[in-house]
Amino acid sequence: MFTDGAARGNPGPAALGVVIEDDKGLRLRGLHRYIGSATNNQAEYQALIEGLKAALEWKPDRLEVYLDSKLVVEQINGGYRVKKPELQPLHRRAKELLDAFDEVVVAHVERERNRGADALANRSLDEHATKGRSAHR
Repeated sequence: MFTDGAARGNPGPAALGVVIEDDKGLRLRGLHRYIGSATNNQAEYQALIEGLKAALEWKPDRLEVYLDSKLVVEQINGGYRVKKPELQPLHRRAKELLDAFDEVVVAHVERERNRGADALANRSLDEHATKGRSAHR
């Protein structure tokens, strides 16, 4: 599973993108959603949470989760403390969902390898921006 959160401004309009693939690289599901105003880190956590909820539908024996947010990966894996109060409930929720899987790995991936999830998150931001402009005409 690849997840990405995007915010235009920090905070600013934000969205998430998730790509779930099987072990052969076949895309099982892609999802994206506008989440309102958030920081980039909040959007990254929201993407992780939505992806984990979607992956639970398949009940995989093993789940590999890839994010291009080093901060979120380190916080989830216990390398960094979660100091920002606004991230603490998101971190708790992500950890609860991760506990539902028998075997799960959360790893950092370079942005170039996370293009699918990134494109979905940006698609939601673009769609929301277009809706906002057409509503004001």
